[in-house]
Amino acid sequence: MLKIEHLTAAYGKVSVLHGVSLSVQKGQVVTLIGSNGAGKTTTMRAISGMLKPTSGSITLEGRNITGMPSHRICRLGLAHSPEGRRVFPTQSVRDNLLLGAFTRLTFGGDRGDIDGDLDRALDLFPRLRERKDQLAGTLSGGEQQMLAMARALMLKPDVLLLDEPSMGLAPIIVEEVFQIIRRLKEQGMTMLLVEQFAAAALGVADYGYVMENGRISVEGPAAQLQNDPAVRAAYLGGGH
Repeated sequence: MLKIEHLTAAYGKVSVLHGVSLSVQKGQVVTLIGSNGAGKTTTMRAISGMLKPTSGSITLEGRNITGMPSHRICRLGLAHSPEGRRVFPTQSVRDNLLLGAFTRLTFGGDRGDIDGDLDRALDLFPRLRERKDQLAGTLSGGEQQMLAMARALMLKPDVLLLDEPSMGLAPIIVEEVFQIIRRLKEQGMTMLLVEQFAAAALGVADYGYVMENGRISVEGPAAQLQNDPAVRAAYLGGGH
C-alpha cells in the first residue's frame, strides 16, 4: 500500500536520509524506531509532502506521490499526525476535528457521513467528547495528542502516519494512547508509527525497521526485533 524506495532527503545542504527503503502493507502496523536525530521524522515529512525528497520514490497504492504537495497527498488518502501535535489552539476541539475532514468538504471530495465520523472519533476518544466545545490550546498535552490523532482519522485515511504520539506524555497517558492504537489496528487501520518507546512500538507493530544515521540498519517482524540482542541492547533497555 505504501512503498518507499531509495529515498534521500536533505535540509539545505545537510543530507539526512541516505537511500531509505521500507513498505507498509494494507492492514499492517509498521514501526520505525531509532535514536533521536536518526531521520525518522524526516522520513515521515518526506512521505506526507512536508519535505521534498532529493531522490528516490514514494508510492501510495501504486501511485507515485514523490514530491507532491501535502494537500494532494492528503486527498489521495494519507493522513499525518505530526510530531508536536500542532493543533489549532484558538479553535474548539470540534472545529479541529472538522478541519481534519477539510478535503472531504472541498475539492469535490467524497463527503460521506462526516457527522457520523465525528461521533465515532469522539467515541474513540471519550475525553475529547467531554471537551468538544473547549479551545484546543487549553487542553493538556495528552488531550492535544488525542486530538491530533482524531483529527487525522477524520480524513478517513487509507494510511495513517503517527509521529511520536507518546512524546512528552505521562506514562498513564502513553498507555491510553497505545490502547487506542491497538483498537485502530483491530479495526484494520494501516499505520506507520514512529515512536521513542521502542518496546511499546514493537509490541503493537507487525513489522519494524531500525534507523541509524539516515539509513535502515535492521528490519524484520516486530517479534523478531524484540528478541534481537543488538536491538534490545540499543533500544529496549532502561525500562523502555
